[in-house]
Amino acid sequence: MRSALLALAAGLILLRWLPQLPSTSLLLASALLGLVLLPFRSYLLGLFLLGFSWACLSAQWALDDRLDPSLDGRTLWLQGRVVDLPDVREGVVRFHLAEAQSRRAELPQLLRLSWYEGPPVRAGEVWRLAVNLKRPHGLVNPQSFDYEAWLLAQRIGGVGTIKSGERLQEADGSAAWRDRLRQRLLADDAHGRAGGLAALVLGDGSGLSVDDWRVLQHTGTVHLMVISGTHVTLVAGMFYGLVFWLARLGWWPRAVPWLPVACLLGFSSALGYSLLAGFEVPVQRACAMIGLVLLWRWRFRHLGISLPLLVALTAVLILEPLAVLQPGFWLSFGAVGLLVLIFAARLGRWSGWRTLVRAQWAMALGLLPMMLALGLPISLSSPLANLIAVPWIGFAVVPSTLLGTLLLPVPWLGEALLWWSGLALDLLFRLLALIADGLPAWLPGALPLWSWLLLALGALFILLPSGLPIRALGVILLLPALFTPVPRPPEQRAEVWMLDVGQGLSMLVLTQRHALLYDTGARFGDFDIGERVVLPSLRAVDVRELDMLLISHADNDHSGGAEAVAHGLPVRRVVSGDAPALPASLGAEPCDEQRWSWDGVQFSTWRWAEAGDSNQSSCVLMIEAAGERMLLTGDIDTPAERALIDSGFDLSARWLLAPHHGSRSSSSWALLKAVQPQAVLYSRGRHNAYGHPHPTVMARYAAFEAKAYDSVETGALRIELGTFGEPLALREIPRFWREK
Repeated sequence: MRSALLALAAGLILLRWLPQLPSTSLLLASALLGLVLLPFRSYLLGLFLLGFSWACLSAQWALDDRLDPSLDGRTLWLQGRVVDLPDVREGVVRFHLAEAQSRRAELPQLLRLSWYEGPPVRAGEVWRLAVNLKRPHGLVNPQSFDYEAWLLAQRIGGVGTIKSGERLQEADGSAAWRDRLRQRLLADDAHGRAGGLAALVLGDGSGLSVDDWRVLQHTGTVHLMVISGTHVTLVAGMFYGLVFWLARLGWWPRAVPWLPVACLLGFSSALGYSLLAGFEVPVQRACAMIGLVLLWRWRFRHLGISLPLLVALTAVLILEPLAVLQPGFWLSFGAVGLLVLIFAARLGRWSGWRTLVRAQWAMALGLLPMMLALGLPISLSSPLANLIAVPWIGFAVVPSTLLGTLLLPVPWLGEALLWWSGLALDLLFRLLALIADGLPAWLPGALPLWSWLLLALGALFILLPSGLPIRALGVILLLPALFTPVPRPPEQRAEVWMLDVGQGLSMLVLTQRHALLYDTGARFGDFDIGERVVLPSLRAVDVRELDMLLISHADNDHSGGAEAVAHGLPVRRVVSGDAPALPASLGAEPCDEQRWSWDGVQFSTWRWAEAGDSNQSSCVLMIEAAGERMLLTGDIDTPAERALIDSGFDLSARWLLAPHHGSRSSSSWALLKAVQPQAVLYSRGRHNAYGHPHPTVMARYAAFEAKAYDSVETGALRIELGTFGEPLALREIPRFWREK
């Protein structure tokens, strides 16, 4: 039985690593072969093929439901129903629209829409909307959130920005009821923590601030404020424990077996809580696992604990094969597997506190390899924070919050319980903030495969039962992972990254012992490119300190992420062509004509002294490594380009960053004649409102036979300056869910 489940699960999980999906005909043939093999001794191979075929077919159906390429960037009138709870942050309303219909085209079953300064939108309403539609597309960098994979896992076939709309039908159904309950919860003051209480009751995290999420991430406690297996297990355990203690105290009717009632009541409460939370995929996964564990406890305990875990894993993957694209899938099953490893087959019992300490220590160490593989921040304070937060949330917040929500119709009583819950939650966040300030999360660099394998093996050895001599070897195996440096360029070479930051710019220059960051991308409301994209990418290539942060000028798309970068990494020096316009906290120096050398790589800067605006003030940077040159130009326009040419600055370069993202007001013929570029770099956002790069500019570069590298098409681009070789485009690394 276990072998069969493992074979089936292995076929389903393999989907995660496919560079592209096999053809439908090949998958059908694979499924047929799997069915043929089932009656024979090769039935394990048959189950593997069936799992693989089903996962690939399911993924292909999701890809086929994406927005038609001919509609990409077009604005259409469409009609649909709002599902789930809308997310309102910084004046932007975001929600999912299901069953969208248009008279002009066939649309995906589910769309994710954004409405800037839009009116209130409620779950369950029907709207007629004018939407600028786009195919799923995300930023691709050395290490950052994979938006395209997330959209596919949610089976969202398109995104869009709403231009205008009208409500056709008021909200109704269960979604509308959940939305009304959310509004009722948010109406209470609850010590300013009403948003947190709504997250615990309904799984709606939109009421939590950016600072709240940052504290949760730094302390490794995000799972406590996102309804997951922890909460569902807690609710099921409360009702199971109630029946258990009544039976133990002798207050349960002897004629009624207590165990079946406890299991059924526990599962019913878990299912009800899951429905209240929206019954999304992570909650479905938790509910299925709880149901199987309770069934095992009731009738199949003699089969061991690993069987229900395998059944739950396989059931979740059959119901939603795309779950393998979500980090939560790996972390939840990994956490349960770790608990089974450290608590199964132990002799004697541990006290409650010893059990909790052991569990937190094991989670921190056991999930470390998985966190590194997924590119997630590592919270060094997680064991301590969770040791405090898990019982605090479990016993002081969640029970009173759920009971208070249930008793809201009773005057004063429900509000009083929510007031207490808000107070307890506020005290917890204050304590977690102190821990986060003292020991923030660590963003590790990417490890080579051999080092990661040693780390995983070492963590496993340490978690084995005490008394086994092999445990000591685990500590030794951890050491290479802690001291494995990421290779840097040799002398007289530079590694240049054009990061994929959308409509903006951020370029990293690495020499053997130095690092320079040219611009930091933008900040839009609560979304900071510097924090979300640039910092993780710097950590991925093992940048622990910046020798220089060079901000070309003060426009948001070039400097918006600067404070986040300066806060996240030590920065020795900040230089800018528009220093007075930057935040004083950066301490930026003005950009002057300077020349310096790092590890045999030459750098020189220039700024137009008579600049009339911020764009013209851009600090220009020339990099030369072993005779290969790259010119970074910020947002200079044609007059600034003429001044640069007249200054006598040696402009000949193989690589040219298109000034102002390829704007029509830049990249003059005179500049191109002076530079004679063989390659041009465009850093821009897909479907940007400015039309960058302009067709006339592209034609101009084509006339010089300069090869174009567009961040929309390449993702992050790595150039080994000094080798005169071809760059590496991260978007060209095949992933079946990623658009080329």
